[in-house]
Amino acid sequence: MRVIGFFKSIHFKLIVLYVLLILIAMQIIGVYFTGQLEEQLISNQTETLEERADLLAYNVEQEMLENRGEDDEPLEASIEGLLNEFFSIEGSEAQVIDDNQVILGTSDMTNDHIVGQISSNVRVNRALNGTPGPDDILREEETNNRIRVMARPIESGNDILGAIYIESSMEEIYGEMNQINNILMTGTVIALSVTALLGIMLARTITRPIADMQKQARVMGEGDYSRRVRVFGNDEIGQLAHSFNALTRNLKEAHITTEGERKKLSSVLTHMTDGVIATDELGRIILMNKRAEELLEARSVDAMGHSLPDILRLSETLTPSDLYDYSEALLLDFSDENGEYLLEANFSVIRNEDGPITGLITVLHDVTDQEKLERERREFVANVSHELRTPLTTMKSYLEALEDGAMENEELAGRFLSVTQNETERMIRLVNDLLQLSKMDSNDDPFYFETRDFGTFLHEMADRYDMMFKDRGITMERWIPGRAMYVDFDSDKLAQVFDNIVSNALKYSPEGGTITLQADARDDRVVVGISDEGPGIPEENQEKVFERFYRVDKARARNLGGTGLGLAIAKEMVEGHGGWIDIESEYSRGTTLYVTLPYTGFQSAGVEA
Repeated sequence: MRVIGFFKSIHFKLIVLYVLLILIAMQIIGVYFTGQLEEQLISNQTETLEERADLLAYNVEQEMLENRGEDDEPLEASIEGLLNEFFSIEGSEAQVIDDNQVILGTSDMTNDHIVGQISSNVRVNRALNGTPGPDDILREEETNNRIRVMARPIESGNDILGAIYIESSMEEIYGEMNQINNILMTGTVIALSVTALLGIMLARTITRPIADMQKQARVMGEGDYSRRVRVFGNDEIGQLAHSFNALTRNLKEAHITTEGERKKLSSVLTHMTDGVIATDELGRIILMNKRAEELLEARSVDAMGHSLPDILRLSETLTPSDLYDYSEALLLDFSDENGEYLLEANFSVIRNEDGPITGLITVLHDVTDQEKLERERREFVANVSHELRTPLTTMKSYLEALEDGAMENEELAGRFLSVTQNETERMIRLVNDLLQLSKMDSNDDPFYFETRDFGTFLHEMADRYDMMFKDRGITMERWIPGRAMYVDFDSDKLAQVFDNIVSNALKYSPEGGTITLQADARDDRVVVGISDEGPGIPEENQEKVFERFYRVDKARARNLGGTGLGLAIAKEMVEGHGGWIDIESEYSRGTTLYVTLPYTGFQSAGVEA
C-alpha cells in the first residue's frame, strides 16, 4: 500500500481547513469592523466640525452685527477669541472671511500672517455667493496628508456677512485606523496560531483512528487478520472502529473457510486421475492440475495465460468460444513417431446464475489403452467371425454337394466327409483356444505350481514328439544340461506352451529338417530355446506374432489348421509364471523362440548341481 505524504493527508487538510476558516472569519470581521469604525470616526469628525462651524458662524454673526465704539474691542480681536474658543482643535484650522473676501482671523497662530489678506479660495467664493459646495477630502501638496475642507456662509437673514473656511487633518483618524488594523492583524496571527494548535489536536483525534484503520487494512491486505483497531470513543469514528474489527473477524473466518476449501480443492485436483484445466471467459488458462501437466507434458507455469485451443493443439480449427458448444467428448490425437497417444476432452461451461459465461472447465482422460483395447476388441470379433465363417462356409458347401448327389459317389463322398471332419476339428480347436483365452482374461484358469527338475520335464516333452518327428523325417536335437534345474511351474500349462511352440516348428519345418531344443540355467532364470529351419519371419512381423489371430502367411497357416491363437496363449501362460517369451528369426533361415522362467536354484530340492 502506498504511503500518503503529510501534505496530502487528512491531518494536514483538516489543519488547513481550520486555519482558513479562522482566517476568513477574521478577515470578514476585520474588514467590517474597520470599515464601520472608519466611517464612524469620519462621521464624528464631520459632525464635530459642523457643530463648531455653526457655533462659530452664529457668534461671528453677532460680533459683526454689533455696533462698536472707539473703546470697544476690534472685530478681529473678537473673532480671534471666538476662534480660540471654538476651534482650538489640534490639526484643524478655521478662517473667518468677510463679504469682501478679507481674512479676518485664523485659529492657527503659526498662520496669522494671512490675516488681512484677500482669500482667493474657490470654496470661499461659492460660500459668499450662497452656493457652498460639498465637503471634500484633499491631500496637501507638501505633506501629502489627507485633510477635510469645508466652507460655510455667515448669514443674517437673507444677507451673507461672510464665510467660514475650515481645514481639518484626517491623519489622526487614519493613524488610529492603522493602529487598529495592526491590532487586528496581531490578533489574527495569534488566533491562527491558536487555531493551528487546536486544529492539530483536533485533527489527531480524528485522523489517529483513521490512520490505525489504514494500518489495519494494510495488514489485512498482507493476510494478517490477528490485529485489531483501537477504539478511542463511542462517537461515529468509534462505531466505525467497532465495525472494522467485526469486519476483520468475519474476513478471518471467511478466509479460514476459503483457505480450507481451497486446500480441499487443491488436494482433490492434485490427486485426481483425470487432468483438469480451468479458463477465464476469454479462454485463457487460469488453473491446471498436476495430472493435466503430465497428460499434456506442459508445466502449468508456462501454460498460464495461454489460449486453451493452443495447449490442446486445436487453434487451427477451433477458437475458445467454439469449445462452449461441445457437449460431447472430443478426441485429441497426440500420437507421434514414438507411439500412439490419445486423450479425451470433456468441456463444461461455467456461468453465473442467469448470467454470462465466466469460464470453461476441461477434463482430460488418457484413452490410449482404452482405444487400443476397443480396436483390439473389434479386430478380435472380426477375426473370430472370419475364422468361424471360413470353415462353416466350407462345410456348408460340401454338405450341400453331398445332399445334391455326391453321396452316391463313394470316392467324392469320402473326400468331402474328410474335409468336413477337418473343418469341424479346426472349429473345435478354435473354440477351445477361445475358451482358454477367455478363462485367462477373467482369471478363471488357476495355476498349480510345483517344484520340479525342469530338465526332466523338457525330456518328457521331447519324448512325446519322437514318433511324430520320425513320420515327418525330422530330427530333434536336445541340448539339456545334465544337472538338476529346479523351477516352480504348472506342468499342464507349460506342456500346452511347448505343444504350441513345437507344433508350429513342426508345421513349418521342411522334411528332413532339424528342430533343436536347448536349455540353459543362468543366475536367476532358466532359458529354453526351440529352433526350426522353417521359412522364418520377416523382422517387421516378429513383434506381432504374439497377437491374437495374427499370421505371417494367413493362407498357409489356415491350410495347416492354425488358429492364430497358439503363441498368444503361450505368451500369457509364460507371463503367468513370471517369465517372458522372445523370438529370433531370420527370413528363409528359420526361427527360434525363447521361453525364460524364474530359476528356483540348484539347492531348492536338496540336490547338488
